[in-house]
Amino acid sequence: MFPPSRRVPTNGIELAVHEQGEGPAVLLLHGFPELAYSWRNQIGPIADAGFRVIVPDQRGYGDSDAPADSQSYSVKNLVADATGVLDALGIEQAIFIGHDWGSMPAWYSGVYAPDRVRAVASLCTPYFTPGDADLLAIYHELRGPKHYMATFQEPGVGEALLERDVEATFRALLRGRGYTMDEFEAAPAEVREVPAGVFVGDPQLFGDELLSDAELAVYADTYRRTGFTGGLNWYRALHKDWEEGLGHEFVIDKPALMISAADDWFFPRGATDGMEELLPQVRKHVIPDAGHWLQQERPDDVNALLLDWLKDLR
Repeated sequence: MFPPSRRVPTNGIELAVHEQGEGPAVLLLHGFPELAYSWRNQIGPIADAGFRVIVPDQRGYGDSDAPADSQSYSVKNLVADATGVLDALGIEQAIFIGHDWGSMPAWYSGVYAPDRVRAVASLCTPYFTPGDADLLAIYHELRGPKHYMATFQEPGVGEALLERDVEATFRALLRGRGYTMDEFEAAPAEVREVPAGVFVGDPQLFGDELLSDAELAVYADTYRRTGFTGGLNWYRALHKDWEEGLGHEFVIDKPALMISAADDWFFPRGATDGMEELLPQVRKHVIPDAGHWLQQERPDDVNALLLDWLKDLR
């Protein structure tokens, strides 16, 4: 059973936070366009293993506050949201685990709030640090000028696409592995660009539907009410993320875990290569025949890897 939420004050806003279990704190941070609900298959097993599992709808999502200022969605501020939840709950340290966009505040908790971090883990999203340009410019070079991050920059454009038919958006998006990495790399340039239309099935690069009708309704009902602006604002703060990250120490010498999906074409092949230089304690695993929505597509495999790592932390 998915635990109910309560409103928790943090960093000048309130987040809807779901909790289960007792013991060392594990903070699960969801990505875009998802909710705390995306961790429904992990909460019980982690709690049963002797941990206090804390799962917020992050800033801009679900029943949490969604400030209008897009620049308040910078990763540094998202880390402050997470540590503020720990403050409100009287917790000194937590194990931070993220998926997709949620992996960025998870990883960067070790940069901006290292004293609050017991360990850090990510599903799908590698740990990367500011380079000579922000992520928008990097993806422009890597993918092309019409990649989805660029499209999402202009207020209203991503909203119009995703909100046109909310149920159809999630039915097209939250699917299992479709294109393999080899097939994606052999696709035409306009496909490899990963246009925003991919989020509504144009082109359809994903595979079979992952969600039951009841699970799909949780997403559709929530986003009909909230819209997508809060989540899209995470993309609109990308340049600020780059500015705020410059000059920091990026080596995180704490237990770390990276779980990748072999056919997650949102990231280029080899995206996790060299992470050991920044994460000297990292363990890396790749789940074969899996796509981007990893903890919903392959919950048993994800849980086995997470629990093995978490139990070693005990």
